[in-house]
Amino acid sequence: MKTFITKNKSITVLSVLFLIGFWKAGSMIVASELILPSPEQTAIAVGKLFVDEEFISIIGATILRGLIGFFISFMLALILGIAAGINESFYAFLQPILVTIRSTPVISFILLALIWFDVNQVPVFIALLTMFPFICTNIIDGIRNVNPKLLVLAKVYRVKTKHIIKDIYLPAISPFIFSGISSAMGFGWRAIIIGEVLSQPRYGIGTFMQNAQTYLLVDKVIAWTLIAIMLSYFFDHLIRSVEKKIVVWR
Repeated sequence: MKTFITKNKSITVLSVLFLIGFWKAGSMIVASELILPSPEQTAIAVGKLFVDEEFISIIGATILRGLIGFFISFMLALILGIAAGINESFYAFLQPILVTIRSTPVISFILLALIWFDVNQVPVFIALLTMFPFICTNIIDGIRNVNPKLLVLAKVYRVKTKHIIKDIYLPAISPFIFSGISSAMGFGWRAIIIGEVLSQPRYGIGTFMQNAQTYLLVDKVIAWTLIAIMLSYFFDHLIRSVEKKIVVWR
């Protein structure tokens, strides 16, 4: 097993090196830092961003918007998802709403949000709408995945509701919840940054990406993109770490 994990890590490293090599080859062919800067030039740009006095404010603003949007969407999804998972009539009512939200282009929500909300609220609204369907759908699937025979037995033996929730529902839906959170966060960060690009709050990764693009600072655009990728990877890793502890608990 240990050998297998080591092999996978080596393959991952090779994949990253391949991407960097492909990027380097492309920059050499283009031969213009204004169109496609080299990896080295971009690495220098990333380093400069990290030491910038406004860096913490920029990524902090984006993270805060993402967490606020996630918290609201998670609580809403938890309440509605459990209700829809238990009640077929409510599921039939909620399903078209979820499909509509999932099917609507993100840009449509952003353009409407720009009319309805303050520039700082637009990314939060986008985070809410993009994360909610993923989490809610997974919670519904988790509830519906519970073995009905266990519920019948619990009813026969008059098991208390708190024990049914703790020992039947939670172990069944926890993998679905974490899967939904992971998918929601992965897609949500991209949507938040798109919202920042268009709404232009004072601080935010999207705002500074747009500013860099305006002045044709391609190395900075790519540098902010890499930081956004690192941010997404960090939260995905955090979610997976928490999930492993929950799995141990199960």
